[in-house]
Amino acid sequence: MVDPEEEYRRTTPGSRALHEKAVRAMPGGTTRTTTYFDPYPLYIERGQGCRVWDVDGTERIDMLGNYSAMILGHAHPKVVEAIRRQAERGTGFAAANPLEVQLATLLCERVPSLDAVRFCNSGTEATMFAMRLARAFTGRPKIARIEGGYHGTHDHAEVSTHPAVAEAGPPDAPVARPDSIGTPRWAVEQTVVLPFNNPEAAEAIVRRHSSQIAAVILEPVIGAGGVIAATPEFLSRLRSITRELGILLIFDEVISLRVAPGGAQQMYGVTPDLTTMGKIIGGGLPVAAFGGRADVMEMLDPRREGSIAQGGTYNGNPLGMAAGLAAMRELTPDVYVELNRKGERVGELLREVFASHGVPVQVNSVGSLFALHFSNRPVVDYRGVAASDKKRMREFFLSLVNHGVLMAPRGMGSLSTPMGEGDVDRFIDAVDATLGGLEPLWEAGKPTARAAG
Repeated sequence: MVDPEEEYRRTTPGSRALHEKAVRAMPGGTTRTTTYFDPYPLYIERGQGCRVWDVDGTERIDMLGNYSAMILGHAHPKVVEAIRRQAERGTGFAAANPLEVQLATLLCERVPSLDAVRFCNSGTEATMFAMRLARAFTGRPKIARIEGGYHGTHDHAEVSTHPAVAEAGPPDAPVARPDSIGTPRWAVEQTVVLPFNNPEAAEAIVRRHSSQIAAVILEPVIGAGGVIAATPEFLSRLRSITRELGILLIFDEVISLRVAPGGAQQMYGVTPDLTTMGKIIGGGLPVAAFGGRADVMEMLDPRREGSIAQGGTYNGNPLGMAAGLAAMRELTPDVYVELNRKGERVGELLREVFASHGVPVQVNSVGSLFALHFSNRPVVDYRGVAASDKKRMREFFLSLVNHGVLMAPRGMGSLSTPMGEGDVDRFIDAVDATLGGLEPLWEAGKPTARAAG
């Protein structure tokens, strides 16, 4: 029996050496918490198509794509050429530029809710401004959000993303909990938490706080929290009650924009008042956006007295706009259909291979997104995610890395357009081999995960 961590340490000496150097300059040896995992993170040197190579030269299939951002894979020739061409012309100016007009127009044409749009640099900024707009437009102070949803790392977003279940209240009436010791008390007090996929309970909570709620924000497909799709009834109920009560509905489509040309809102046929976007719209560079109804977005118009200011040195920077425009032009309706077809096949094959090993798992998949949850019960909300076996997940993740596949440590994955049938088969074979190697350890009940050293 092979300990996944021992094998990882043995085969990644370059990453370990870099990490030992990195911890002297960065807390934990990384500048992004989500890239860290015990015993030390993998350091990637380059990527091409759907593959990445670490600093030891080991090739792996990238089944994560920078947490779903790299929908065209790495170093797509048209994106590379667009970046090269623009870099030669300049990468940033204290002025507007033609490319931002083109990308803004494209997004407004594709995404149903967008009458107008503004650019920023991260999903965190996008949701922060969408919430601010909602408060300004309605004159109300509170934001309602879904337990287990993820909206970035600003103060208003750092509430009930991953609460301890013992402290989070009953499933149908969750209690707002801070996500970190730095989350201010006022952020918790100004947040109303809703259960996911429970329309009756969510409606009752919204009605109870309606006079104070500026907006309900949610991911129509919870992404980082486990690829959990909202039921059509849940979304339609939220749309109905928010419209009735004068509350803005915000869809966070930073991740779910990849499930259809117009995002999950197109897939569900439910149009929010505001939408936040990121990841795929930047072609691999840090680009995000928020937009929606004209009467809400006009509050940002500097020609308007009392407008809301939105600064940002790199907002709409021409390099990001060039990459995003090149990427989005590649994403035709046919490309989405084919990518989603591959995603459906991956989901089916994953269910088959886990069943063949008799390992209980929930494979949540929507379009080209998927997530694994080691659980006997369907995972339809945060409480289901919290009840899954995290120890098995860590062992599976590390073993899969050892077998040549990179996913998220929490079991999330996403497909990219360069992936062919052979790549899918290689991924499933790696999962099969991983489960075969872990079965003796799991059956024996022996601990395999050791403390980081």
